[in-house]
Amino acid sequence: MNTKYAVLFICTGNICRSPTADGVLRQRVADAGLAGQVVVDSAGTHDYHIGEAPDRRSTAHAAKRGYDLSPLRAREVKPADFSQFDLILAMDKGHLRLLERACPASQRHKLKLFLAFATRHDEQEVPDPYYGGADGFEHVLDLVEDGCDGLLAHIRASL
Repeated sequence: MNTKYAVLFICTGNICRSPTADGVLRQRVADAGLAGQVVVDSAGTHDYHIGEAPDRRSTAHAAKRGYDLSPLRAREVKPADFSQFDLILAMDKGHLRLLERACPASQRHKLKLFLAFATRHDEQEVPDPYYGGADGFEHVLDLVEDGCDGLLAHIRASL
């Protein structure tokens, strides 16, 4: 199997939610022996933090669960992303609306809410933990792990 499947996670500034999903899915993909077949990346809808590492709280909470976010750097979504990725997953409905406006009509089928892949939680959106406390970052990880488990099953079926 040499097929590559590419997933892009999107949040606002690419320092909390989307890099958390990026790190979790990368680890899940590696653990599944699919690292050479699946490309994982993340980006933001805004240019607030380009080049910055993920938020230290996201990094610390992820590390407690065995995920390494330290190599990741924030970037803004770019037009080429719409053709280069198989799935572009928004953390919330606001991100999805921004992506739908920017995405060529021929590529819109790739846009989805990330939590559409979750099976253990009923939430549709991953809440922004930036202005809250530790509980928010833990809740994000709970949602992201659930979404990544469902997403990995989807990817396996697509390869």
